[in-house]
Amino acid sequence: MDSEPLTNVDNIVKHWVETSDDDFKVMLSLLESKQYSWALFIGHIVIEKLLKAYYVKAKCRNAPLIHDLVVIAQRGGLVLTEEQLDWLEAITRFNINARYDDYKRKFYTLCTAEFTTEWAEKIKHLRIWIKERL
Repeated sequence: MDSEPLTNVDNIVKHWVETSDDDFKVMLSLLESKQYSWALFIGHIVIEKLLKAYYVKAKCRNAPLIHDLVVIAQRGGLVLTEEQLDWLEAITRFNINARYDDYKRKFYTLCTAEFTTEWAEKIKHLRIWIKERL
């Protein structure tokens, strides 16, 4: 999992943050075009990349090759509230539900405008909060 300590931490953190920012714009575009399930899927990626940036900065090692947001945050040493942990757990499911066919139909019906807007706001909040810690 973790190998040699990194010497280019700042560049790696910058990469994760910049690509997360690009993905955030995509999430907003998808939300605007009412592609709700894909907006939440990309929202997961936005948060995942920021958590990986935090991990790299905190540990000076490459981030784990996993998608579970709670695990990435915990391994990186990020201190979260119970509410934030609950949000990360739910957002992690957006990745799984959008990727696998047997979950897609149920996920599509769950992703109403109201549901997606609520979770997009939580993603926005987490995004700002994590970036403040970088």
